[in-house]
Amino acid sequence: MTENHLASAPVVDLRSDTVTRPTPAMRDAMLAAPLGDDVFGDDPTVNALQDSLAQRLGFEAALFMPSGTQSNLCAILAHCGRGDEYIVGQLAHTYRYEGGGAAVLGSVQPQPLAQDASGRMALADVAGAIKPDDCHFARTRLLCLENTWNGHPMPWDYLQGMAALARDKSLALHLDGARLFNAAVASKAAGETAWDAARRITGLFDSVSVCFSKGLGAPVGSALCGSRELIARALRLRKMAGGGMRQVGLLAAAAHYALDHHVDRLADDHALAQRLATGLQGVDGLTVRSAQTNIVFVDVAGDRGPALLAFLKDRGVLATGLIGLRFVTHLDVDAAGIDHTVACVRQFFAQTDHPSAVSGGAGPY
Repeated sequence: MTENHLASAPVVDLRSDTVTRPTPAMRDAMLAAPLGDDVFGDDPTVNALQDSLAQRLGFEAALFMPSGTQSNLCAILAHCGRGDEYIVGQLAHTYRYEGGGAAVLGSVQPQPLAQDASGRMALADVAGAIKPDDCHFARTRLLCLENTWNGHPMPWDYLQGMAALARDKSLALHLDGARLFNAAVASKAAGETAWDAARRITGLFDSVSVCFSKGLGAPVGSALCGSRELIARALRLRKMAGGGMRQVGLLAAAAHYALDHHVDRLADDHALAQRLATGLQGVDGLTVRSAQTNIVFVDVAGDRGPALLAFLKDRGVLATGLIGLRFVTHLDVDAAGIDHTVACVRQFFAQTDHPSAVSGGAGPY
């Protein structure tokens, strides 16, 4: 494909669901948003977003944050003090991909545990990692879970089991719910709405971080939900971390619009991910993992992953390959883009020999 052709052809950007642009209606909502100074607590659009999200997810309060990383950091530090410990998955985002912030900025020790292929820690491992009340040990205060994890919705019985263990051991329970609504759409029971399912999940947790700039399609922002006391502590921590913004109602309006209009449509992203996974099945040289929400992981035979990524990029398809290949669907991708991606992948393997060794893995969201 020539450079001129590339310049005119639409790019199919499957690197992440963070690459979306605000829709025209979302931009209109941003332009129309009444504004104030959120550091003084008088931005009406921010306040409306926080009140609405907290109420809809069953919490007393919520706090708008610039990013999911800051939201998770403030949650951990609001639950834990210096010398305390949180239990977390070895590959969980709060441990692996957020710069060690809780340890660096809060002197909170992580206790990472092994996870299975679907991101689950063993209940016995979690129970065994809880420290006794002894001066030799850090105080175990918090258990952190993630839903979805690499596109896997956490099973309801797993979440219930972890919540029961946390209550029994007097641990707080935090959910990194960056893609909470993907999990809700994928796992809602008969008769439930996506919001019903989301509230059922969040009802197990003491705090939840929700991201607006992934599948929901807002340009920026996350929110932390919890009790009034927890959010008051998180507000102080957000200020320390530099997260106090001024007329941020412009961004809060986009987030609120996304909550009102972009939750149910996540099912479309899931269907497109399944379309991609199905289209790649049977390609000699690829192993396609099941697509349960909007993320498809592909293991590539031998060392062909980088070459495949370059081949796709030359044809207007973007994906990530930190370890293995990852494709993420979102509201700026359509069926034609998915079909083009499938055709390009098949073309690559049709014209190359492929070794038998397989590399795989996962990367940060």
